[in-house]
Amino acid sequence: MLLGASLLTFSAKQASAKITFTEYTMPNGLHVILQEDHSTPIVAVSVMYHVGSKNEDPERTGFAHFFEHLLFEGSDNIKRGEYMKFIQAAGGQLNANTTQDRTFYYEVLPSNQLELALWMESERMLHAKIDTVGVETQRKVVKEEKKQRYDNTPYGQLINVIFTNAYTVYPYRWSPIGKEQYIDQATLAEFMNFYKTFYVPNNAVLVISGDINQDQTKALITRYYGDIPKGTKAIPRPTEVEPVQKAEKRVNFYDNIQLPAIILGYHIPKQGTADYYAVQLLTQLLSQGKSSRFEKEIVDKQEKAAQVAAFDLGNEEPGLAIMLGIANMGVTPEVLEKSMLDEIEKVKKTGVTDEEFKKLQNQAESDFVSQNTKDIGVATNLATYYTFRGDANLINTELDLYKKVTKEDIKRVANKYMTKENRLVVYYLPKSDKDKKPADAKPPKKEGVKK
Repeated sequence: MLLGASLLTFSAKQASAKITFTEYTMPNGLHVILQEDHSTPIVAVSVMYHVGSKNEDPERTGFAHFFEHLLFEGSDNIKRGEYMKFIQAAGGQLNANTTQDRTFYYEVLPSNQLELALWMESERMLHAKIDTVGVETQRKVVKEEKKQRYDNTPYGQLINVIFTNAYTVYPYRWSPIGKEQYIDQATLAEFMNFYKTFYVPNNAVLVISGDINQDQTKALITRYYGDIPKGTKAIPRPTEVEPVQKAEKRVNFYDNIQLPAIILGYHIPKQGTADYYAVQLLTQLLSQGKSSRFEKEIVDKQEKAAQVAAFDLGNEEPGLAIMLGIANMGVTPEVLEKSMLDEIEKVKKTGVTDEEFKKLQNQAESDFVSQNTKDIGVATNLATYYTFRGDANLINTELDLYKKVTKEDIKRVANKYMTKENRLVVYYLPKSDKDKKPADAKPPKKEGVKK
């Protein structure tokens, strides 16, 4: 009991501790955020570029993700293949990832190697090696990644199927992996144009978190980034507005799987709105943890699903609340769909209990705190808040927005957004069933809660 009490106290202190940071914008438009933390001799250096798959030409999808790979090829001053070797030799680690909204590069290494990481990221920003050899190499790499992670992985096409069918206009309708034929068709000049448009200081935020001296760090930033010219091209942003969905969409998709899956996708409001936070807590209620409603009812009690989940991808613009169930052997898609819809209907009709609500609040606080326990977590969150919302201090205040959500709000957003008209239903089926002509993705005979 004493250990549990001490952990709770520690968690409460963490939650209330303010993360202090300094931020400023350089003359070339590069935004800089510095967070000093001397608890360990480690530093995280990250650069987030405000470019993701939604910024791509529909006839050139996959560019943002391709660049995530291409910009590890080297630079005018870093030989091909040596980018990773430099960081690893310094005792650090590095990686990058791409979403529909942004591309993120980072290094975590001993703090006495800060200058190395700053130099290398400045090389990526100004002198990246974009040539025929690198492009051809990464074309092969990206196509192999698509084959391994998407084409040959069970349920690997899930996100592609969801967004392709949920969106008709807005460029979330394709996923970051894109189409390999577009990467093959693209010319070196097109790649250079993408680089000069988006990989510019005025489209990036540099975040450094960890064991640093701020004055020394600022001097290093000026040395390595001060002379990088501001981008001269207009940075295109999507102007399309996804029309309101007015009728349910139902899709059958066949893949190399054994057990069918049911996916429900509901359009939800953008980040930062009060309803967005309420929807987040609703998805937690349905599937976070062994005591969640989907888990207790559909997996444990009814034994209709091998796995259930509810989540959203945290998109910058209006996204989707996604509910996924993988059926147990012998359970039809129609039966599993009805069980999932029944649980949603219960929330719409009876709301949330006091016990559930308290647990949701505790989960939100725990998740919020755990994200900021490491320097790279702090760097990621500071970069994301600034890039998407223009307010890095949300790292200290966003938890309050979750706390403002009431039980009534959760019930209200369930009724507002979890409607038939606002829903995409995907039956993700085994290819072996295709010739058997299974029932189309038709709604269950009766939707709602049994009396």
